[in-house]
Amino acid sequence: MDDDVPRRRVLGAAGAVAVAGCLDADDSGETAGSRDTGDERAGDEEDSDGAETTEPSPNESNDAAETIHEGYETTTVRAVGADGDELGRVTAAIADTDDLRYLGLSDTDELPPDRGMLFVFGAVAERSFVMREMDFGIDIVYADADGTITGIHHAPAPGPDENGNDQHYPGRGQYVLEVAYEWTSDHGVSEGDVLEFALEE
Repeated sequence: MDDDVPRRRVLGAAGAVAVAGCLDADDSGETAGSRDTGDERAGDEEDSDGAETTEPSPNESNDAAETIHEGYETTTVRAVGADGDELGRVTAAIADTDDLRYLGLSDTDELPPDRGMLFVFGAVAERSFVMREMDFGIDIVYADADGTITGIHHAPAPGPDENGNDQHYPGRGQYVLEVAYEWTSDHGVSEGDVLEFALEE
């Protein structure tokens, strides 16, 4: 993102608790279910005969990434350390309505390491995300109204014959970022670091 473009760390929207990928908002403030915002089946793959698959060209990768959350507004989310250095960044689909928060990542087949989903709520509150019907694992990052990270969960994909409803990941925040599994560890992101992003008014 351009350094000249001012960034806002928060955006208001209605909501309660989100689920890893999908959020089931109700009056109790809980959200449920996501197909896996436990984001994501990221990583190298092999063909069934064990041969490595051919890496897509950069243009093919970008084209594929652009269609992952077709129809969503997106924003670049930067994780920034206490010293102001960028630790990592993803292009995140914005889930800022009840319907989008409920759907979350539940209909997403995979989440590349440079993509994510940003759940936007109207205020800081206690929330809980679950891994309902998720096919891949994700990191669930809670952040307060200023974007300061208040908690991080590494949420693995549900096991065989499990639907993920019993995998609860509570936290407190106004924003919740779901990224590929162990993305935060890979980039050295921890509580107290800050998420920076711009949201439309």
